[in-house]
Amino acid sequence: MTENTLNGAAIDRLFAIIEDRQGADPEESYTAKLFARGRAKIAQKTGEEAVETVIAAMSGDREEIAKESADLLYHLLVLWAETGVRPADVYAELLKREGMSGLDEKVSRNPGAGK
Repeated sequence: MTENTLNGAAIDRLFAIIEDRQGADPEESYTAKLFARGRAKIAQKTGEEAVETVIAAMSGDREEIAKESADLLYHLLVLWAETGVRPADVYAELLKREGMSGLDEKVSRNPGAGK
């Protein structure tokens, strides 16, 4: 990255829409229906989308990978909203890790991981 910030405008816009749908009618909004079904269902759907993204990656179909990745990001944002995590929280964490080796980052979270 050439700058010290992340441009997450699209994610921020989608997150705002998701937050607005938290109180909507589950009969009129898929997002509201997810919220009504609760955290466990949202987490399950996020996991399902992650698996579908992995399957798409294994097939090598770039278009399918992009579609499944979009589904995964959407469900992840719903999970963030459900748990009180905001995109800015994730951006801050990514910025803290910027320029750090992935191996060093893992050890910083779990000192025994480097052994």
